[in-house]
Amino acid sequence: MTLTIRRVTTKDAAALAKLMSDPAVFGGLLQAPYPTEERWATQLAGTGAVDKADLSLVGELNGELVASAGLHAAGPALRRRHVMGLGILVAQTAQRQGVGTALMTALCDYADRWLNTLRIELTVYTDNEVALRLYRRFGFEIEGTFRGYAMRDGRYVDAYAMARFHPAPAQISAPRPAG
Repeated sequence: MTLTIRRVTTKDAAALAKLMSDPAVFGGLLQAPYPTEERWATQLAGTGAVDKADLSLVGELNGELVASAGLHAAGPALRRRHVMGLGILVAQTAQRQGVGTALMTALCDYADRWLNTLRIELTVYTDNEVALRLYRRFGFEIEGTFRGYAMRDGRYVDAYAMARFHPAPAQISAPRPAG
């Protein structure tokens, strides 16, 4: 098994549309149904901008795209620049093979060591035990429950708000005394 984690490119649009159309994946997402390659191509066109702190990654097993993950600014508010939102999905056939762990490791490293993000937030369905175990391993804690948060298969379902704080936020070093 060869696992590759890399930045997403516009060439991934078709594979992402296919992955997110999989019923085993789609039920765990908070996205609109029937994603298209064109929609993904448009969305991916802006991911390489050098002025964005966002990081979008994909995971490949033996050359096949099986996962997607990203960190995205929490919004335009100046007072929330220290916060990033996290999203991740792993194909059911690739779960429990280290793909999610590799993606989470890369995202948390980027947030902690390169962005100095204080807080990473995410939303997850309360019944997504596989994802909850992964998030908890990386220090995410449940901060609240959104009742009736989203429609899934004709029913309103609950979701958790989770967050992880930087384990050792950067500090300004005190100047060294001269001499």
